[in-house]
Amino acid sequence: MRMVTSPGKERRRGAPLAVTLLAVAMGFVVGGLFLAAAGYDPFRAFSVVFRGIFSRPSYMAYTVIYATPLILTGLSVAFAFRTGLFNIGAEGQFILGALAAALTGAFVELPPLVHAVAAAGAGMIAAALWGALAGFLKARWGVNEVIGTIMLNWIALYGNNFVVTRPGITRAAATATEFVRDSARIEILGVWETSEAGLAWRAVNPLWSDVLRTPFNAGIFLALGLAFLCWWILNRTTLGYELRAVGFNSSCAEYGGIDVKRNVVRSMAISGALAGAAGAFHVLGWTRQAAELAAMEGFGFDGIAVALIGNNTPLGCVLSGFLFGALKYGGSKLQFALRAPTEVVNIVMGAIVFFVAMPRCVPLLTERWRRRKGDEGGSASGGQETKRKRDTEEALAEATTEAETASAGEKGRGHVS
Repeated sequence: MRMVTSPGKERRRGAPLAVTLLAVAMGFVVGGLFLAAAGYDPFRAFSVVFRGIFSRPSYMAYTVIYATPLILTGLSVAFAFRTGLFNIGAEGQFILGALAAALTGAFVELPPLVHAVAAAGAGMIAAALWGALAGFLKARWGVNEVIGTIMLNWIALYGNNFVVTRPGITRAAATATEFVRDSARIEILGVWETSEAGLAWRAVNPLWSDVLRTPFNAGIFLALGLAFLCWWILNRTTLGYELRAVGFNSSCAEYGGIDVKRNVVRSMAISGALAGAAGAFHVLGWTRQAAELAAMEGFGFDGIAVALIGNNTPLGCVLSGFLFGALKYGGSKLQFALRAPTEVVNIVMGAIVFFVAMPRCVPLLTERWRRRKGDEGGSASGGQETKRKRDTEEALAEATTEAETASAGEKGRGHVS
């Protein structure tokens, strides 16, 4: 039997997509206005950005590389949000995931493939424990997860710097760890491409040779797999049902027999593991080291924007992650081509987030305005009702007095007669 979906429901499903597309367009308009105000041709500038994304296979490969950690940190934030939690700690979880993967990849000796799995697993486990700590603080003592994860971000940053600069871990003449071993790398054909056979094959396949010039790696395929796994857990498992129930209404979930505190810790652990995977894949597929950090790298904070634009859904995070990755890589070409500031890309991204969030604020503001008008109307109607009641009481009092006076007059005439 074919299910018939109501037109209203279809409109509600299409509304977030329409809002997102409109927000993206408006973001480019705002960015163009800033470029024009600074004396640059916005059409030429955006042409440079798009050519910097699509004109060569290597550019598209770099776009994918830039997008991979953003997809995963977006999934991290979105997963926690779907379960009623706001994980601001994806940045710190990313840092710890990268550090654990770098240490395992550099100082542990294992066979190829097994080594890569072990290093990635170490990064995910370390970040999962870091996320679970924030969940435990909330479940046990009611520490708000926003405050807790923000503080843990800084502990992760300075903890990373402390470990990276320790003797025996730091690389000579550098403030970074030793490079991960080749057995732990997840680059696609990373060793073969520089071999004699690889160079000969690349000579007759210029298109693929251009792609192999980049650190293109298996991280994007693993990220897509994790996105599907998130969707499956949330929508097809008992665990996902419990997590979403806690997110919808923790009191009702507890009344239904769900352990709310345990699921808060679970949710933050899974969210942390996703951010840790972003850090691990970034190290094993591209940087091959964990370095001392002067400030936050921004992958976790960008993940908040990715999740918001993606409507906190796995598919939405994948698409918005590609959008942000493309803007970040393509925008880097602006300074070389036009001497235009690359910060305009951040303006575009910020404007997109603003326009995505704005429609969600409108119903809240409208409801607040209606309540205020209702209160004012209630006060006015209450005053009128009080006045009517007072007038009625005065009329009744006057009528009673007149009746008593008339009755007394009748009695007096009776006595006289």
